[in-house]
Amino acid sequence: MAVPGKAAAFRLPPLPTVGEIIKLFRLKAQKQLSQNFLLDLRLTDKIVRQAGELKNAHVCEVGPGPGGITRSILSAGVEQLLLIEKDARFIPGLQMLSKAAPGKVRIVHGDILTYKMDKAFPKHLKKNWEDEPPDIHIIGNLPFSVSTPLIIKWLENVSKKDGPFIYGRTQMTLTFQKEVAERLIANPGAKQRSRLSVMAQHLCTVENCFIIPGQAFVPKPDVDVAVVHFTPLVQPKIEQPFELVEKVVRSAFQFRRKYCFRGIETLFPESGRLKRTEQLMMTANVDPTLRPFQLSMSQFRNLCNTYRKMCDEDPSLFVYNHREELKQKKAVRNSVQSTSQPEETEETE
Repeated sequence: MAVPGKAAAFRLPPLPTVGEIIKLFRLKAQKQLSQNFLLDLRLTDKIVRQAGELKNAHVCEVGPGPGGITRSILSAGVEQLLLIEKDARFIPGLQMLSKAAPGKVRIVHGDILTYKMDKAFPKHLKKNWEDEPPDIHIIGNLPFSVSTPLIIKWLENVSKKDGPFIYGRTQMTLTFQKEVAERLIANPGAKQRSRLSVMAQHLCTVENCFIIPGQAFVPKPDVDVAVVHFTPLVQPKIEQPFELVEKVVRSAFQFRRKYCFRGIETLFPESGRLKRTEQLMMTANVDPTLRPFQLSMSQFRNLCNTYRKMCDEDPSLFVYNHREELKQKKAVRNSVQSTSQPEETEETE
């Protein structure tokens, strides 16, 4: 008998197991899409718990596949669940789950990298950026092939407060290869510290929740998997445009084993490069003989702020592309070599 004044907890009706769904619809993980299924509902429940309180929340699940995590999300009592699945083979199994939870599930057959997340949720859920995070969550067991480009895209959305972050500081709970997760949380000085570490940590609180051993997945991947939780920060640690921060950080890590000035100097055209690099490092008060992974967030902030001032003084700096200059030099060199070679003459017998 229900307790008076309390809504009954949502419970899915009896359904085929995830393993039975896979057999029923003859689903097979495709290696080229780096698909791995998680069948253990204790683990999917554990992933969903890392997202926080989901009762009456709105959730977007990325790449639900055969629906293991989907069941755990629905069992958490969500208000609405948006499923975005690129692989059409999984849609019939997801539709079976949708029928078991009437009015709660919306299925989109599409690519998360191009799907317009700024219209994914009701407008009334929007909160100011300074407020507590909205009652919106993104959850996903991401294919390895898409995880890094997708988190970079979402970090850019966080910086610009658009996409799924037009509603406020939407939280994300996502899976990554263990080594990618280690990069996401790595502190200055750690071997795993990388461009991804700085870009994620300057915009979000990043927590490595727990590790799932590879043997828990079907088929078993060659690596273990980590569950990572992201909460966007009210104030980014580097208050500059995403593109500028990304350019400085990417340049710094270009030669991660060498002194940091070697990567930083690629921000500048060859003409005047040494002088400008010295100016940037001195003004930012960064020791040029530190390795990129040793730089603190405040040192990256100083580099970005100083580089921004230099770009304001010389707008051509920001559009300068080191790789493009190398390509042009190579093309010129090849052209000179081809014109300097003597022309071949036909030999007559």
